[in-house]
Amino acid sequence: MNRTFEVHLLRSEDAEGVCRLFRSIYGEGYPIKIFYDPERLITANKEGDYYTSVAKSTDGEVIGIHNFFRSAPSRDVYEWGVGLVLKEWRGMGVSGAIERYMIEEVVPELSMHTVFGEPVTHHLQMQKHSESFGFPPTALEVGLMPGEAYKGEGVKSERVSTTMGFRVYRNIHQKIFVTADYKEAIDFLYEGFSSGRTFAESTDPLPSGTHSRTRMELFDFAKVARITFYETGSDFSDRISGLESEAVGKGYIVIQVWLKLTEPWIGNVVKILQRRSFFLGGILPQWFDDDGLLMQKLLFTPDFDSIKLYSDRSMRIRDLVKSDWQRLCG
Repeated sequence: MNRTFEVHLLRSEDAEGVCRLFRSIYGEGYPIKIFYDPERLITANKEGDYYTSVAKSTDGEVIGIHNFFRSAPSRDVYEWGVGLVLKEWRGMGVSGAIERYMIEEVVPELSMHTVFGEPVTHHLQMQKHSESFGFPPTALEVGLMPGEAYKGEGVKSERVSTTMGFRVYRNIHQKIFVTADYKEAIDFLYEGFSSGRTFAESTDPLPSGTHSRTRMELFDFAKVARITFYETGSDFSDRISGLESEAVGKGYIVIQVWLKLTEPWIGNVVKILQRRSFFLGGILPQWFDDDGLLMQKLLFTPDFDSIKLYSDRSMRIRDLVKSDWQRLCG
């Protein structure tokens, strides 16, 4: 078998091959349905919502892909993920070649200022790759995914956690406000990410007579509700109460809240969330263009012992997150 291949960004003629690749590995069960729709995938790549890098054998077969795609509030932040390789081509350096192409060639050509990934924690390979390409972890999403999504990989836990690793290519200057509860954690999490930033303690009250601007996304397969606050106002307590009640009423068991660390009253926002049993997730560099803070709430008891971590840094983040969960929820 000829084992040579080339790597390039998705071309229109590749889209059918991408769909065949997903069906060969997942059947019809992959939860992101764009990979079963060639025309939709082509359009998403043309519009910049996805940048799909394709490995193609010399006989024209799509044998592997990785993707940059928009999932953060900022349109200049891209998630790096959805990578897979045809089974008979694994161990041939296909995934590494795609990753190098993306980091060394695709990123410099595009306007994105930040890239992040969400490596799973039931094995170490993705975390190792992420950190080797300069994506140190800054957050831990506890119990993000159902274990059944990885049952073919021997996962026995009911939920699988992920880390979040970021690489900033262009710093945006900003002032970060730190809540007193999380000063130690924030100091640690910003190691390597403090360039262009100044820090101050958050002491301001929520501004009176103001309204929060927010959006909630529901991921039915994972039973995850993600609530983004583009702005927090004096109605924050009522808004989070209503959104949380809606998500819980629909059976969602992981609730994430994304906040701006550039709001001087972030400390009081965090206190409201802590009273509702939300605990620390980590920082999200340039998530909104402004830096973000992840807070999370679980409607189950997390299995921290099942979380496998690659680096001392990720283990320290786990300890910070676990300690905060125990303090507020345990």
